[in-house]
Amino acid sequence: MHTRPSPRRTRSTRTRTKARLGASLLAAAALLVSACSPGSSTTSAGDTAEAALAALPQATPSALSSYYTQKLRWRSCGVPGFQCATMKAPLDYDNPGSGDVRLAVARKKATGKGKPIGSLLVNPGGPGGSAVEYLQSYAGVGYPSDVRARYDMVAMDPRGVARSEPVECLDGRQMDAYTQTDMTPDDQHEQNALVTADKKFDESCGAHSARLLRHVSTVEAARDMDILRAVLGDQKLNYVGASYGTFLGATYAGLFPDRAGRMVLDGAMDPSIIARELNLDQTAGFETAFQAFAKDCVKHPDCPLGGKGTTPAQVGDHLKAFFQKLDAHPIPAGDADGRKLGEALATTGVIASMYDQAEWEQLREALNSAMKENDGAGLLALSDSYYERDAGGHYSNLMMANAAVNCLDLPPAFTGPDQVRQALPTFEKASPVFGAPLAWAALNCTYWPVKATGTSHRIKAKGAAPIVVVGTTRDPATPYRWAQSLSRQLSSARLLTYVGDGHTAYGRGSACIDTAINTYLIHGTPPTAGKRCS
Repeated sequence: MHTRPSPRRTRSTRTRTKARLGASLLAAAALLVSACSPGSSTTSAGDTAEAALAALPQATPSALSSYYTQKLRWRSCGVPGFQCATMKAPLDYDNPGSGDVRLAVARKKATGKGKPIGSLLVNPGGPGGSAVEYLQSYAGVGYPSDVRARYDMVAMDPRGVARSEPVECLDGRQMDAYTQTDMTPDDQHEQNALVTADKKFDESCGAHSARLLRHVSTVEAARDMDILRAVLGDQKLNYVGASYGTFLGATYAGLFPDRAGRMVLDGAMDPSIIARELNLDQTAGFETAFQAFAKDCVKHPDCPLGGKGTTPAQVGDHLKAFFQKLDAHPIPAGDADGRKLGEALATTGVIASMYDQAEWEQLREALNSAMKENDGAGLLALSDSYYERDAGGHYSNLMMANAAVNCLDLPPAFTGPDQVRQALPTFEKASPVFGAPLAWAALNCTYWPVKATGTSHRIKAKGAAPIVVVGTTRDPATPYRWAQSLSRQLSSARLLTYVGDGHTAYGRGSACIDTAINTYLIHGTPPTAGKRCS
């Protein structure tokens, strides 16, 4: 989201030490890239249904040989047991001699007995989530011991992200203002302010990161992964990607089907649909998650949105009324920088809590404080966590990289405010509470300084080894239908379904899911077709 929940932003549930964020929400989540020519944001899904990502030639071009044969210089890097290195890749694959991009890589060597399988590359999602941080804070220590015993656990921050020459746009104070911009404009003045904020963000990215902005696409990041595979000495790429990481992994398989090894795509995205449909699907996904939260909330005596007998629709009405109150009168939030909790930050805080049902209790407490005690600190903390803002007012480059990748991967969902207003009834039907802010959030790519190089397409990856696609039936950020669609596109896919709530499924408490994925990663045996877990 880009409030700002970014349209076309997805995120994993465990990127940070708290084992939760990954990287994206709405305006940011759609990200489908392609090696094809740019397409129109108004093209229908049917028009692009036959367009497919083409595999690259099996032979490595001679112009890239120096990248594929480079030697990484590993060093210790702060966290015990982990090593770090810097890998070079061409900034522009069509013109390898025009300069390099330096990419941060980390690994933790296999820790146990048994024949080593090779490297297991992990990516937490986003786009914009730091894979290196995810590895060091979660995957390298929290993945099942049997997996860590047999694999070197590896991560690489994609180009433009975190330690890999990050995209830079606004500073901390400017981001504070940006995230507080009213996302439900009531009049022309407020609409103009929203457009101005989007333009300022986009122009700032263009001014500070001009060299990178044309070369942070998912296709380019997938090609970087193949260089990493080669320099690590692996014949095939073994991979676990969550959320946007599924699109990155599927893109790799489409480009290099003969080099795709054991691949798990958890919380799958659908590359075959256009930006507006992605945003609308995600809006409906957050409504599904909110309905589940509402049903749970009213069972608890501390639910500030209603008690026993209150319907989910009534809960939604109460929350929407609260947001409208904050729009007119923001409340104190105990912030050292003087920020108050207004509608935009409160909406972000609530949406952020939809990713994981384990956060519902915290959300109830935060809503209680805000609605009954006029204290917005709890919701502000949830929003700050979503945006990766620290107590000193510094933001990670999550939102900057998120926009840069999304806006390059797909043409914008809307060409301007008039199209958003026309689409509002459809978005509000998908989610009475979140529809309006998420529709307006989809303007974030409209004024982007670089034209999109990708378009929606199918990914077949014909000839690839079995690929496990994982979908959660009530996933808010990557709706289950996306997993179903991707599993139909990939020629060797096996769909593994988790019947439940939350974003992604692996490592979130289902022994059935974890056993199926662990068996595949360690023994190469994919789950049976149509397997369902709860």
